[in-house]
Amino acid sequence: MFKILKQLFTKKNKDLRKRLYFTIAVLTLYIIGTTIEVPGTQEITRNLGFLELLNVMGGGALKNFSIFALGVVPYITASILIQLLQMDIVPYFSDLAKQGHTGKQKLNQITRYLGILFAFIQGYAMSYAFLGNSYTALGYVEVALIMTAGTAFLLWLGDQITQKGFGNGTSLIIMAGIIASFPSMMVTAFNTLVDLSSTSAIISGGAKFLLFLIVCILVVIGVIFVEGAKRQISIQYANKSTANLGKQTYMPIKVNSAGVIPVIFASSLLAVPITIAQVIDNESFSNFVNSYLDYTTPIGLILYVLLIILFDYFYTFVQMKPEQMAKNLKNNGGYVPGIRPGKDTEKYFSKLLVRLTTAGSLFLAVLAAFPILVNMFTDLPQSVSIGGTGLLIVVGVSIETYKQLESSLLSRDYTGSTTSRRRRARRV
Repeated sequence: MFKILKQLFTKKNKDLRKRLYFTIAVLTLYIIGTTIEVPGTQEITRNLGFLELLNVMGGGALKNFSIFALGVVPYITASILIQLLQMDIVPYFSDLAKQGHTGKQKLNQITRYLGILFAFIQGYAMSYAFLGNSYTALGYVEVALIMTAGTAFLLWLGDQITQKGFGNGTSLIIMAGIIASFPSMMVTAFNTLVDLSSTSAIISGGAKFLLFLIVCILVVIGVIFVEGAKRQISIQYANKSTANLGKQTYMPIKVNSAGVIPVIFASSLLAVPITIAQVIDNESFSNFVNSYLDYTTPIGLILYVLLIILFDYFYTFVQMKPEQMAKNLKNNGGYVPGIRPGKDTEKYFSKLLVRLTTAGSLFLAVLAAFPILVNMFTDLPQSVSIGGTGLLIVVGVSIETYKQLESSLLSRDYTGSTTSRRRRARRV
C-alpha cells in the first residue's frame, strides 16, 4: 500500500493525483451538504427504526432532515428493481439487456428516472411522517421536491466522480456518508459506556469502551477476510496451445457474490410498512408493525434474517446465471476438468453457487443481526452499531477503489517500461 502511495506522488502521475483530489473535493462537498437542513424543518428527534440504515448511509443526513436526506438509496432501489425486471418478467427490459452497450445506456436512463420518482414518493412520505401536521399538502410537496433535487444532484456528483475521479461515484458517496457518521458514533458510544462521575466508574467504563473498539476491529478483519474469500474453479481449454499447457486457468467465484444488496433490499422491504404506519397513524396497524415487523422484536429480527438469506440466493443467481456461465464457457472452448460441457457444467455451477451462497448469506445475516442484538442486550443506542451493513459497504468500496488505483499505476509502469525497451531497441 505504501509503495502505491509513493508511486502516486511522483511527477509522472500528476494527472492521477488531480483525479484523486477531485474525488476528495466532491465527497467533501457532499458531507457539507448533509449538514444543510431543508428550509423550515428541524432535526428528527424520534426513533428512526429501520430508517436508521438510511441515516447511517447518509452520514446522519436524515436525522438532520438535510437536502441530502434521501441520499442515493432511491436510485439503488430503482436499480435493483430494474435488474429484477430483466429476468424475462418484462420482455422490454429483457430485450434491452441483450442489446449490449446501447441497451445498457437505455436501462441506466430508465433507472435514473425511476430513482427520481422513488425519491419524490419517499420524500413526501417522510415529510408527512416526521414533520407532523404543521404543513399543508403543498408544503409537503415542496419539501419532497427539495429532497428529490438533492438526490438528483448526488447522482450527478456520482457521475462526475466516475468520469473524472477514482472508483464508482455512487458507491463512494455512500461510503463517505457512513465514514462521516463514525466520529459521532464513537462519541455516543463513549458517553454511553463511560461514566465520569467517579474513578472506579471511569476505569470500568473505559474497559467497556476498549472492548467495544476491539470488537469493532475484529469485525472489520472478519469482513475483509470474507470479502476477499473466493473459490477458484480450474478451467481447461480445448484449443490451448502446447506452449501454455503448463499454465493453469481459474474462474474465481466470490463467497459473497451479492455484496450488500440483499441487506439493503430486505431493509427497504421491511421499511415500507413501517413508513406507512407512520403516515396513516392507525393504532392497530402500528401495533402490528411494532410487534412483528420491527427488528428489535424477536419475530421481526427472524423475519429480517430470513429475508436477507432469501434475497441473497435470489440476487446471486440473477447475477451469476449458471446457464449463461456454462454456455459462455462452452462457446470459448473451455470446460471444467471432470465435468462434461453443457447441462452437466450448468448443474455443477448451480450446486457450487448454492454452497457458496449458503456461506455468504449466513455471513450477511450474522453481520446485519449482530449490531441489532448488541443494541438489544446492551445500553448502546441504535445509532451505535458494531459492524453491520455500513461496515460491509465501507470495506467493499475501499477494496475496489484501491484495486482501481493500483491497476492504473501498474498499467502505467508496464506501458512505460515497454516504451523504454522499444526505444533502446531502435537505438541498437
